[in-house]
Amino acid sequence: MSILSEFKEFAVKGNVIDLAVGVIIGAAFGKIVDSIVADIIMPLVGLVFGKLDFSNLYMVLGTAPAGVANNLADLKKAGVPVLAYGNFITIAVNFVILAFIIFMMVKQINKLRKTQAEAPAAPVAPPEDIALLREIRDSLKRP
Repeated sequence: MSILSEFKEFAVKGNVIDLAVGVIIGAAFGKIVDSIVADIIMPLVGLVFGKLDFSNLYMVLGTAPAGVANNLADLKKAGVPVLAYGNFITIAVNFVILAFIIFMMVKQINKLRKTQAEAPAAPVAPPEDIALLREIRDSLKRP
């Protein structure tokens, strides 16, 4: 089998296509969660904690050159080492929200699987040859 045909067989398997769809949907879902956190949750948290903007929380680790404004974007642009812990807080909140949503989705999927597994299956009739063999066995047992 040639490498090209092996690759083609691998690429069109259902698992690979399912994985690709999952990655694409996951990336789009990640953007939605980022927007929810950045545009809805963090402003509300900032409002509760006194108009705190987490994206601009940082600590300068070096000395800033003269004439550089004291804000995160300008300090990074000037190459000053900056510990941007506010960005980490935002990403950590993103992760917690995303993990919770995935947990709830998996929980619901498991619940659906459990109800499907508990549903009684219709009795399956044995194949015809097995039924015939059982009849022969039973007739041989009779005196």
